[in-house]
Amino acid sequence: MKEKWNPRKFHATTILSVRKDGRAVIAGDGQVSLGETIMKQKANKIRFLYKDRVLVGFAGAAADAFNLFEKLEGKLEKFNGNLARAAVELAKDWRTDKILRKLEALLLAMDKEHTLIISGNGDVIEPDEPAAAIGSGGPYALAAAKALMGHSDLDAPAIAREAMKIAASICIYTNEQIIVQEIGTRE
Repeated sequence: MKEKWNPRKFHATTILSVRKDGRAVIAGDGQVSLGETIMKQKANKIRFLYKDRVLVGFAGAAADAFNLFEKLEGKLEKFNGNLARAAVELAKDWRTDKILRKLEALLLAMDKEHTLIISGNGDVIEPDEPAAAIGSGGPYALAAAKALMGHSDLDAPAIAREAMKIAASICIYTNEQIIVQEIGTRE
């Protein structure tokens, strides 16, 4: 049965993180969809936070994500850039605050040591694998990244880009306007 179109429902994007050989990247596509309509092709859903030491990508409502970026930045400042601690405190606030708990987004954050998926349900998950993904095309991008990591000599940025292209060829809510950002490349 076809899902009824809901103008308030955003089908999320694809955000992928990859760690390989000491390099850490997050990639995101540029598509913004509202219902079954593509509203924008070249959105940037990845931000550097805390003195450019933390990369964060989002899937979900953009306004909600920007609010969460701001909250996470405040937590990172409070805890001197400790991503794990900041993420736990954000997740606590997100789950318990009357206004924050209504925000509809999912965050994928990484620094040199950690990759974390943060949700409004109070989840702070550090995946066991060197790749993680969120959003509508997340499972496709993750599967592609794992295959490329295990069966190619590509570096982290190339794996992320190729995995995102594969996701875009499968997921209608993901496009090939891919941005890849790397920890430690901004001065």
